[in-house]
Amino acid sequence: MPLRPGRCYRRLKRPYTRTEYIAGAPYVQIPKFELGNTSPKERARFDFVVELVNEEVGQIRMNALEAARQMAYKYLSKYVGDPNFYLKINVYPFHVIRENKMLAMAGADRLQQGMRLAFGVPTNRAARVLRVGTPIMYVEIEGKNLNHAKEALKRAASKLPLPTRIVIKPLRQVTKVSAE
Repeated sequence: MPLRPGRCYRRLKRPYTRTEYIAGAPYVQIPKFELGNTSPKERARFDFVVELVNEEVGQIRMNALEAARQMAYKYLSKYVGDPNFYLKINVYPFHVIRENKMLAMAGADRLQQGMRLAFGVPTNRAARVLRVGTPIMYVEIEGKNLNHAKEALKRAASKLPLPTRIVIKPLRQVTKVSAE
């Protein structure tokens, strides 16, 4: 059965996260949350952090997160190279999405009402973003590749259901000591 559109799950409902009590909860299908140059010693040379932050509160399904991760990683590895960036997904899909499956044929809207407030079957997972300005994913990169990082996150944002914006921050604040 095909996936329902993302607009069906964008709004927040009661959290459903205790997977030890959920029979048949789907596994998280995001293979890696950290990509690129993951060595802390080699990441010390990166100057900037480019963050993709949300502008609304909502949920992001796990397949949307995976699609955004793939878009950003493919662009950065092609144009910048794996040793020259560090990409991290900052949210985790804890929330289990349930679906009350209804008949989907001609005339089913008149014939089947279904149970009122039915509990449903676990079908997917979603990351809940509860504060505006939460970084969904971020890239640590050198200053010369800053435009590539912005483009990669712009492409990743097109896969997400929430409106987002890109924020650039210096990784370290360089303090100059004045000789007085």
